[in-house]
Amino acid sequence: MSQPPNQPPQGGFGAPQDPRQQPPQPPQMPPAPPQQPPAQPGYGYPQAPPQPQPQPGYGYPGQQPGQAGPYGQQPQPGQPGQQPGQAGPYEQQPQPGPYGQPQPGPYSQPQPGPYGQQPQPGPYGQQPQPGPYGQPPQPGPYGGYPGAPAPGSGGSGGPFKGKPAVVIGAALAAVLVIGGGVYLATSGDGGGGKKKPVADGSKDAGTGGLPSGDDGGSAGGRDADDDLNGGRQSGEAKIMWLQKNDVDLPRNGSDVFGPWFTDNGLVVKAMYKKVAAYNTSDGKEKWSLPLSTQLCAAPSRASDDGKIVFGVKSDTTERAKCSKLQMVDLGTGKAGWTAEVRKEGTFDLLSDITIAISGNTVTAGRTGHSTAFSMKDGKELWGKLPGECQPYAFTSSARLIAAAACSTGEAAKNHQRIQEHDSATGKVKWSYPLAQGWEVDRVYSVSPLVVSATHREKKSWSVISLTDSGKLRSEIDGGKDKFQPQCGGTFVIFGRNLEGCTGVAADEDTFYMVTADKTSGLNRTNEVVAFSLDTGKPKWRSSPGPDRTMTPLRMEGDDVLVHIDGSYDRGGAVATIPASGGKPKVLLQNPASTASIENNFFTPRIAYEGGQLYLVNSRVSASNDKEEKEAKTMMVFGK
Repeated sequence: MSQPPNQPPQGGFGAPQDPRQQPPQPPQMPPAPPQQPPAQPGYGYPQAPPQPQPQPGYGYPGQQPGQAGPYGQQPQPGQPGQQPGQAGPYEQQPQPGPYGQPQPGPYSQPQPGPYGQQPQPGPYGQQPQPGPYGQPPQPGPYGGYPGAPAPGSGGSGGPFKGKPAVVIGAALAAVLVIGGGVYLATSGDGGGGKKKPVADGSKDAGTGGLPSGDDGGSAGGRDADDDLNGGRQSGEAKIMWLQKNDVDLPRNGSDVFGPWFTDNGLVVKAMYKKVAAYNTSDGKEKWSLPLSTQLCAAPSRASDDGKIVFGVKSDTTERAKCSKLQMVDLGTGKAGWTAEVRKEGTFDLLSDITIAISGNTVTAGRTGHSTAFSMKDGKELWGKLPGECQPYAFTSSARLIAAAACSTGEAAKNHQRIQEHDSATGKVKWSYPLAQGWEVDRVYSVSPLVVSATHREKKSWSVISLTDSGKLRSEIDGGKDKFQPQCGGTFVIFGRNLEGCTGVAADEDTFYMVTADKTSGLNRTNEVVAFSLDTGKPKWRSSPGPDRTMTPLRMEGDDVLVHIDGSYDRGGAVATIPASGGKPKVLLQNPASTASIENNFFTPRIAYEGGQLYLVNSRVSASNDKEEKEAKTMMVFGK
C-alpha cells in the first residue's frame, strides 16, 4: 500500500552485515521531493566535519526487505539554479574481508525504499564500501540493497581504458627478476617439466626470490627459481609477469592508485611519490615520474586523450593538505600543468578531495565545496554555483553527474540531490531531489544512470534508475536477496570517488548486481541478478556453481564480464554471462598451481584488458625494508 505523500517510503535491500557494526535498516522510500527552499545555511554548509561513526551496511539483519526508500513520494526533478548545499554526510569506511573480499555491511536485510511506498523486502543484501583512494572496494555502510533508488557509485561497464580496475582477491606468482623487480614466467606451454627461467636485466637470475609468509600487502610468494608456469595444465592461462615493489615507502605503507591503460600498450599505477608505466607484454618499466610530495587523490578514469590529474599533498609535513593538482600524460610520463585548489572558507579543510574528469574539465570536490579546472592548462573554470545546492562529488564520464547537498536553513528541508552539470560552465541541466534524510551513496552507472542512496538513521539502502533528463525510470526491487556491490575509494566526504564500484554493471535495458554469499564456510556461492531498468523487477539470475563466487566487473560487448574468485587450491577466472542469462562462459582460467599466491594478494584491483587479467595490490606495506622490497604489487595472466 502506498504511504502518505509526505512520509518516506520504507523498504530496501538486505545486505551482508559487517560483524563489527550494527545492521542498518534497508532504505525507505523518500517522501515527496522537497520543494525549492530559499537559500540559507544548513545542510551541506561548511562545518567542522564530524568524526565518521561506523555504521552498519545495507540490509542489516532483522530488517524487513523492501522498506520505504529515500523518496517517500514520486520524486520530481528539482530546478537547476538552486544554491549548492555543502558538505555531504560522513559515511563509515568499510574494511576488506579475507582474501581481499568485502565484508558484509550492517544492513544485511532490505529496508523500505525512498519513494514512500509500503515497505517491502529489499532486494539487496549489503553494499560494500570503498576504502581509501586506490584501495580495493569494501562493503558499503548499508550492507543490503534498499528497495528505493538512491545514488551510488560505479559507472557503466566499459573497458578499463584510462580507468582503474576493480578490486578483488587474487593470487601472486614469483619467477626471475628483470631489472626493477619484474619476474617473467618462462615456461609457458603448460604441463611438462619445468624449464630453467632466464633473467633479463641487471640482477642475477638466482637472486630476488619472493619469500613466502609476507605480511599484509606483500602477499605470499614462492622462490625466485620456481618457474610459475611449470605446473600449468593444458587450457590454463600463463603467468605473463609478476612485479615486486620498487618504491621506498613510509613506515605505514601506501595505497596504490590505478591501474590505467594507454593506447600505446602501457599499464600505469601510482603509489606514494611515484607514477610509473609498464609494458603490458613483459612488465618492463617504460617511464617513471617522481613526485616531490605524496599522492592523495586520483580519478577513476583518465581523459580520452590519455591525460590524468592527480591530487598531491601541499608539502611533506603531517598537516599537509590535499590541495595541489598535477597533470600527467599517461602515454609519455611527462608532467604538465599544476594548480592549487583554493580554500573556500574556514571549514574548507582540504584534507581529502575527490577528482573527476569529464571532457575538458577536471573537478576537485570536497565537503561543502567543488572547483573545476581546465584539462588543457589548469585554469579555474568555475567554483561555487548559484542557489542553495552545492555539488561535492562528480563522476568521471562524458556526462558530468554530481551529488549535491542542499542547505535550506530548516533541518526538515535539508536534502541531497543527483544532478547533471555542464562541465564547461557548471550550470545545472537537471536536478533530482532525494527525500529528507537520504544521501547520495554511489553512481553505479552513468549511461544508463543508476544510483545508490542510503539513509543512515534508518540504516536503509535504495537503488534507482533515472532517465537522461533526470526523471525516475524505476526503483530496483531486490526482494529478499542480500546484495554486495564492492566500491573502491573512501567516503565521498573523505576522498571517496562517486563511482568505481564492482559487483554491478548495466546496459541499455538491464542492471546487473551480485548477491552476497548464500552459504557460509568453504561451501559458499553467490549469484548475479539481472533487473529490468524499465520495471525494476528481476529478469534472471546466474550462478558460478557450487563453492564458487563471482563479481561483475563491467559489460564486455553485449555480455556481462565477471571475475570468478579462486580458492587456496583453485585459480580465479574471467568469464562472461550472456545478456539473456545462462551460465558463465570462462574466457581465462588461472593456474591451480599458483592459486595460493593469487589468494594472498591484499584486496587487489582486477582489470581485464587486451585479453589479459591484471591483479594489482591495492596497498603495499611491510614490517621492514627487506620485506617491503619483496612485496608483490602486480600479477598478470594471459594466453
